[in-house]
Order: sequence, then structure tokens, then C-alpha cells
Amino acid sequence: MSRSLRHGALAATATAFAIVSLSACAAGNNAETLKIRPDNAATSVGSIKVQNVNVITQPEGGEDGPAVVAATLFNEGTEREVLEAITLPGSSVQVTLQAAEGKGPIVVPAGGQVIIGGKGNAAAVIENSGEAARNGDVQQVVFKLSRTGDIGLGASVFPAEGFFKDFGPSPKAEAPAAKPSPKPSGSASGDAADEAGTAGTGAEGAQDETGAQGETGAQGDAATQGAGDVPAAD
Repeated sequence: MSRSLRHGALAATATAFAIVSLSACAAGNNAETLKIRPDNAATSVGSIKVQNVNVITQPEGGEDGPAVVAATLFNEGTEREVLEAITLPGSSVQVTLQAAEGKGPIVVPAGGQVIIGGKGNAAAVIENSGEAARNGDVQQVVFKLSRTGDIGLGASVFPAEGFFKDFGPSPKAEAPAAKPSPKPSGSASGDAADEAGTAGTGAEGAQDETGAQGETGAQGDAATQGAGDVPAAD
């Protein structure tokens, strides 16, 4: 290959590479390939970013009980936001919110973040989770904020095992064991038996007394009749 042909091939290759690079740049930060996210759901609306969203159920498969929503909310704005509610569209379950301090609303501070789920963090508890969340499914979750409004996305449902163990719900409360019925004490049984025996003795005594009276009366009648039959002396 001549020197001129080699120079022409190199120039063509450089031109093609430049075109590809410019095409990628033209796509900007909104290119579809840049929208790929890990398994944990994430989205953003305005100055609010919602990341690492999952629904975490009881650790034992198929066990009923509460579940929780785990998520991290970032506020890149200059005004604080209040998380007013979390809902699960398509179900009638209620999600109870609790601030990390135990009282008051869950606040996403301006320029800060709030973590939902895990020890010492805010909590979002789903009562009767069996109606809405099944392990392996994707559950629609909507976060309602005071300024931004509703932010919805699909969250994966996992049991509180492995990585999610420390972010899961409290174990299901066990029903208290039934108390055995009280048995009569020995003294009570003895007293009842003594009373019954005393009553029986009294009844027997009454019968004996009645019999004695009857026998005495019979003997008196016989003696009277005998005296009447004695002939008079001449």
C-alpha cells in the first residue's frame, strides 16, 4: 500500500471516531443508557430525589404481619419538604409514618436527606401487608410531599433476609398462651366432702329418732290393748 493510501485510511478512521463521539455527546445526560438503575428503584421530581426504594416483608416466607417501605429521600432545594403520606395504589392498606424522633412529621431538610427504614431512622409501616406485597413482585409506591406533590415509582418486594435484614419490619407479635382453667384446691374439696358427710349423718340420725319413736308408740298401744283384755276378778 502506498504512503498516500495509508494516510487516507487513517484520516477516514479518525473522522468516523469523531462522528461517533459527537453523536454520543449530542445525546446529552438524558440518553437512554444513562437511565439504567440498579435493582433498587430510584426517581426524581424537581429538587427531590427518591432512591433505594424497596418494600420489605417478614423474614419467613408466607408469614403474615406488617411490612415496611425502605427509601432515601434527598432534597436539593432551598426549602424543607414534609413527607405527608406514602400510599400503595391498587390496595386498601394503610402506611403509618413515624419520624426518627418518634414524634412529629418526617421532614426532608433543605439540602439534606432522610432515611426511611432501619434502626434509628424514620419508619413507614404497612399494616396487613399480605393484601398488597408479595415477595418477588413490584409494588407501586407513591410518596406525597408538601411542596413537590406525588412521586410514584415501582419498588421491588423482598423478605427481611440477608442485606435487608436490618431494614425489615419488627417480628410478628405472638398471641399470648391460653391460661389453664383453675382447679379446685384440696382444702375446698375436703370441706365440701365434710359438709356432705355432716348432712348425711344428720339425716341418718333423724331417721333413727323417728324409728325409735314409732317403735315406742307401737309398744304402748300393745300394752294398752293387753290391759283391756284381762278378765275381771270374781
